[in-house]
Amino acid sequence: MLGLGIFGMSLMFFILTMLYLNRQARPDWVRFEMPAVFWVSTILILLSSLTLHAANVSIRREAFFFYRLWISLTLGLGLAFIGMQLWGWMLLQGQGITLQKSISGAFLYVISGLHIAHLLGGIWFLVVAWVEALRYRKYVDSFIYSVNPPNQLRIRLITKYWHFVDALWLYLFCFFTYFTAS
Repeated sequence: MLGLGIFGMSLMFFILTMLYLNRQARPDWVRFEMPAVFWVSTILILLSSLTLHAANVSIRREAFFFYRLWISLTLGLGLAFIGMQLWGWMLLQGQGITLQKSISGAFLYVISGLHIAHLLGGIWFLVVAWVEALRYRKYVDSFIYSVNPPNQLRIRLITKYWHFVDALWLYLFCFFTYFTAS
């Protein structure tokens, strides 16, 4: 089921980026520079993939303290990514690139906004995993949680989804960096 959802999301973002390319021929198309804060957000989201991978390694090795640490860092980096995206939007508005005034800017806002919405879905499941990790602090409780097949599956699915959303942002970032340049 997750694979089908990922396929659908990939298709949606691919079509939106192709529409972006198609609309570039319009006479009212405005080119602009991506604010540097988007580079920072990209680094944050890539780091979050590394911390989530470390959380997976930690739970498999029964290093539950480190699992809690890495899952907390992943959650924090995901939230920081969203904050950086919103800051980037404010900087774009300062350049006069708004939803109403620029179709090229509108594409960026809509596509990155959809990405944030999908990231929030991942954050929701990370919060659930984080709360459960904090609830099972005793070693025995953590061990029982970690060997329970539905819990193992949940963590694997969260990780696959998170890595997909990260890779999707990397694609979108490269796309917009290349195609928005003045």
